[in-house]
Amino acid sequence: MYFLSAVLTEVEHIALPLPLIVYPMVAAVLFLALGVVLWSFREVANRHSGKADAYAAAHGGHSGTSTSGGH
Repeated sequence: MYFLSAVLTEVEHIALPLPLIVYPMVAAVLFLALGVVLWSFREVANRHSGKADAYAAAHGGHSGTSTSGGH
């Protein structure tokens, strides 16, 4: 216990390079940017369903979405 109190009394205040409000703002901007990237890929599988059905028909597969979880 003596060691812990000695360490805590020796800790100096470290100044941050940016104001404290900047860190959550940076996180929010990064989260928003990742959300935009995610949103840009919505419905991509449905855009190419005609090609997928044609490929499945040509290669002996069934048309439509697969329930087996693979391609």
